[in-house]
Amino acid sequence: MVPQKRRFTELFIRKLQPQARAYVVWDTLQRGLAIRVQPTGARAWYCVYSRHGRSRWLRLGDAGAIGLGAARTLAAEAMLVVAHGKDPAAERKASRAVGTFEELAERYLEQHAKRVNKSWRQGDALVRRHALPRWGKLQAASITRSDVKALMASIEAPVLANQVLAAVSAVFTWAVREEILPANPCKLVARNPVRSRERVLADSELAPFWAAFDDAGLVAGTALKTILLCGQRPGEVSNMRREHIKDGWWEMPGEPVPSLGWLGTKNAQSHRVWLAAPVQALLAELGDGDTGFVFSGARGRPVRGLSEAMRSVCAKINVERATPHDLRRTFSTTVTGLGFGRDALNRLTNHREGGIASVYDRHGYAEENKRIMENTAAKLMALAEGREAAGNVVPMR
Repeated sequence: MVPQKRRFTELFIRKLQPQARAYVVWDTLQRGLAIRVQPTGARAWYCVYSRHGRSRWLRLGDAGAIGLGAARTLAAEAMLVVAHGKDPAAERKASRAVGTFEELAERYLEQHAKRVNKSWRQGDALVRRHALPRWGKLQAASITRSDVKALMASIEAPVLANQVLAAVSAVFTWAVREEILPANPCKLVARNPVRSRERVLADSELAPFWAAFDDAGLVAGTALKTILLCGQRPGEVSNMRREHIKDGWWEMPGEPVPSLGWLGTKNAQSHRVWLAAPVQALLAELGDGDTGFVFSGARGRPVRGLSEAMRSVCAKINVERATPHDLRRTFSTTVTGLGFGRDALNRLTNHREGGIASVYDRHGYAEENKRIMENTAAKLMALAEGREAAGNVVPMR
């Protein structure tokens, strides 16, 4: 058929009638703009351009909903994109293939996060709670920086908003790296300013905290006590395996052991910790099996919800909020308060700052590490059980 070309007017568009076959009319004013009329009477705007010698048809929208002026503007914008060497029709098709944000988040979880991210559960929970209700059914490629800013603005707690931003950004960063999406809409979105927390339990707080841990339940309460007495990372304590405890030493493989559900250490370095006598006594109360998670929750899985348990404890004894990591920080402060140096502290907590990492040295410092762990646990137990005056209390004469 000979192409029909006309200078479009609103009146001309309204008078277009359907025919036995679909037909196209081209605008002589805006290059590339065309309207297609179906036998049913449906009409749609298109921008038609050439890419590598082939015609591309980019649907701009329903002619009943988009006026002539807006259609010319959309066509002009599309032609500008083409002039920059891009293919808007192909990009739209690719973005639709990505699917919804919910589908993208699920792909990220199964194909990446569960394999390489030890804390994937925390990020997944943040995405499900805060991002999916707003974006779940949206096309992932349609989410913009403005959408990200609106999501952050909807979360009152600044720290939580930052955590959600990081979790969502991880999904988009992976999608960009895998060439699923062209860009990360979280990029350049400013995080909320927050103050660094340096919470350490005061000596006078240890006794009420210790007593309140029992209200968290046997498993969670014992896990919190163990974090305080041995100073290891809460996530690693939660996943402690009985197979890794040998002759009083907790030997943590640096790399994940999928068959055991062990996620590895944070810095991927193997670590060897002496479990002081009070810790061994606590673990004995949980049973003396040879296999499985020491702090076993529902269905034999590692205990969860230690942060929630700490919030409940703080509310009960009416003190400033503290986290499981603050228990680790309290342990570290006690170590240095007893006169042991920074190098010793780094060895004990597997937080190496240019420290010793070889297997030989880990075993070479075994006796010193054992002595420090026992002294530190004894100091903390004396304060927790009220057998020693708190360091910040001045006795009256």
